[in-house]
Amino acid sequence: MHVSNIPKPWYLSFSFGRALQFSCLHAWKGLDQNIKAAQDVLMVRAKANSEATLGTYAGSDDPEAKKSLYTKNYVY
Repeated sequence: MHVSNIPKPWYLSFSFGRALQFSCLHAWKGLDQNIKAAQDVLMVRAKANSEATLGTYAGSDDPEAKKSLYTKNYVY
């Protein structure tokens, strides 16, 4: 039996962690005055990730959301 056919007691999905981290860190920039902005970005990205998981994400007009996070030779 292939491992993907075995029932699992948890929900399996894509990992959206890097996208969430990048957006928030980019908004925050380590500055206290940007904490609220970073929190706002987190909520927007979390909602988008939730929609993507459900198959209801329709895209975004936010140019930050369209930037590639690809990094050549990136090691996870």
